[in-house]
Amino acid sequence: MPSPDLPFDRSEYATRLAKTRTAMAEAGVTVLIVTDPSNMAWLTGYDGWSFYVHQAVIVFPDGDPLWWGRRQDAAGAVRTVWMDDDNVTSYAEDFIQTTARHPMEDLAQRIIDHGHGTAWIGVEMDNYYFSAKAYTVLTENLPDASLVDATALVNWQRAVKSPAEIAFIRQAARISEKLIDGLSERVEAGVPKNEVVAETFRDAIRGVDGAWGDYPAIVPLLPSGPAAAAPHLTWDGEPFRTGEGTTFEIAGCYRRYHAPFCRTMFLGTPPDEMLRAADALAAGLEAGLNAARAGNRCRDIADAMNGELAKVGIIRAARCGYPIGLSYPPDWGERTMSIRSEDETELKAGMTFHFMPGLWMESWGLSITESILITEDGPAETFCDRPRELFVKP
Repeated sequence: MPSPDLPFDRSEYATRLAKTRTAMAEAGVTVLIVTDPSNMAWLTGYDGWSFYVHQAVIVFPDGDPLWWGRRQDAAGAVRTVWMDDDNVTSYAEDFIQTTARHPMEDLAQRIIDHGHGTAWIGVEMDNYYFSAKAYTVLTENLPDASLVDATALVNWQRAVKSPAEIAFIRQAARISEKLIDGLSERVEAGVPKNEVVAETFRDAIRGVDGAWGDYPAIVPLLPSGPAAAAPHLTWDGEPFRTGEGTTFEIAGCYRRYHAPFCRTMFLGTPPDEMLRAADALAAGLEAGLNAARAGNRCRDIADAMNGELAKVGIIRAARCGYPIGLSYPPDWGERTMSIRSEDETELKAGMTFHFMPGLWMESWGLSITESILITEDGPAETFCDRPRELFVKP
C-alpha cells in the first residue's frame, strides 16, 4: 500500500506516543484503549467518518500502536495511519449493529493474544464514543484484567500545540474570517436562514488559497432575537428580521484543526442595553487577552473578563472558554481545562483556546469571541482579525 499522506512528520507522532506512554506509566496503566477519534487521529493520523461504530487505537507498553475497527474501515486506516499495515486489525461485519455479539469481544481477545490479559487497562470512560455496553463486554471478556478510568489522559498530552499544529489552526482561522465576512455580507431582513447557511457551508468547504476546507465538528449556530438567549440553536427556513440580533458561532476547519469564531449582527437599531453590553464585552475580551499569559492561570483570564462585565452590572457565572485543536463531531473542544474562576491550570506557551464569553440574557444574546494562542511573552495572540464589536446593519 502506498505511504499515507500524513498531516505531520513521523517524528511528531513518535513524540506524541512517547508523551502518552509517560502519562500511562504515571497513571499505572499498562495498556491504553483510545476510542475518542480526535485522540486516535492525534496518535496515528487516522481520519475517517467511522466513529459511529466501535473502533480504537491500542497503545501497548512498547512497539507501534494497533488500529482496530470495522473490517471495511481498515482500508481507510492503512491509507491514513503511520503504522505498518500489520498494525491495522479489524473485526468481522457480523459484529455490526447486532445484540447477538459485540465488537469488544473481538478486542478483548486481541488484548489477551498480545499477552496482556491480566494487565491494568485504561479506557476513556467519559467519552462520546465509548458506551456502557462496551465497558460491560470488555469487563466480562477480560476477567483477569483491571479496567481503570483513563478519561482525558491523551487529551491532556495535546494541550500544548506543536508549531505544525499551530500552523494548521492559522489556516483554519483564515477560513473562519471568510465565513464571518460572508455572513456579514449576506444577512439581510427577509433572507431565509437556510439559504445563508448553505452559502456558509460552501465557503467553509471551499476554504481559502492554500487551505481547503474540512467539515467542522459543530454545524453553524445562529439563533436570533429572543431565541438567541439559548446558545446552541441551529437554523430553520425563517427569514432574518429587522429589530433582531443574531449570534453566529462558526469555525473554519483545516485537516481537522479548528478556529472557532463568534460575532453578533443586529438588523436595525440595537437597544441601548445591548450596545452597552457589547462595549463591556469588548473591554472584557481585551482584559482577558492581556491576562492570558504564560505562567498565569486559566482563572486569571476569566477573572479579568468578569471584572469588566461587573462594572456595568453584568454577572456572568458560566465558563468563558476551553482548549481547541484537532476535533471530530460532536464537539470542537478538547475537554480538559476551562477558562473559569475555579480553574487553576497554568497557562503555557503553545496552548490554544476559544475565549468565548457569550452573554445569554432574558430576551437577547450576544457573542463576541476569539480563538487565541498563549505566547512565550506578552498577551495572547488572536488567530482571527476582525472588529471586536456588535455588527449593525441599519
